[in-house]
Amino acid sequence: MNKLLKKFTADDHFIMADHLTDVRPDITEEEAIEGLKKVRKQIAKIQDIIYAHNKYAVLICFQGMDTAGKDSLIREVFQKFNARGVVVHSFKTPTSKELQHDYLWRHVIALPEKGKFGVFNRTHYENVLVTRVHPEYILNENIPSIDTVEDIPKDFWKTRYDQINAFEQHVVKNGIIVFKFFLHLSKDEQKNRLLRRLEQEKHNWKFSPGDLKERELWDQYMTCYEEAIQHTSKKHAPWYIIPSDNKAISRYLVAKIILEKLKKYKDIQYPEMPPEIEQHKAAYKRELEDNG
Repeated sequence: MNKLLKKFTADDHFIMADHLTDVRPDITEEEAIEGLKKVRKQIAKIQDIIYAHNKYAVLICFQGMDTAGKDSLIREVFQKFNARGVVVHSFKTPTSKELQHDYLWRHVIALPEKGKFGVFNRTHYENVLVTRVHPEYILNENIPSIDTVEDIPKDFWKTRYDQINAFEQHVVKNGIIVFKFFLHLSKDEQKNRLLRRLEQEKHNWKFSPGDLKERELWDQYMTCYEEAIQHTSKKHAPWYIIPSDNKAISRYLVAKIILEKLKKYKDIQYPEMPPEIEQHKAAYKRELEDNG
């Protein structure tokens, strides 16, 4: 699995075109479906230990174009989790209250507590992706000295990358294990999935004309993703580029990467019973047995 981790990890030389969106037949859909059944049970066991250990938290971030499969991936990968230990946040257009704070605020307050998993469905990276493709959105943030798009300085996005790197480094140093997954979807497969939303009645509700407008900006988004990943895939919080033309395979790869990385934390163990309780354990047991 270390080879898989290395294969799908981006570095500062990341080039989008060098990464496949489909890895069949290296991994077949059948292998992925069976593999996920086993892996998600193993992750759920680790979740229970992390909850009891109560020193680490886990933040799992998902980014990808529309129809990349984020929602169903979250449902399938975390299916066996105890609900008390995982919280999913789906970040949409910032509210008026959120816009009264800096752009990272709403993500900071959504960070997982110790012992818990937090899942970000769309993430703080929207602030260097959507806002870069649509720079007029920056004006909603009411930033000093930026009153028009033309006022956005040339180093604005580089500054944001640095801020995001600092934010992630801070949370990692304070016990949050960070995963960042880019669900790498081809434009052709997105077309197929949008067509299914129109053709299959049960999926009609998912379709929005806005999806087509954003699709027209595909190349711009790919450029922004490429640059963002180049600047923010760091050792403490690397990006994993997940081929996502096949949903079963993308789910399996995400789950497998989570499992293998968490297994590296050898200090995550069930806590030992306090000595003052341990030495009287036999007496407590007798008391329970004697009293029915």
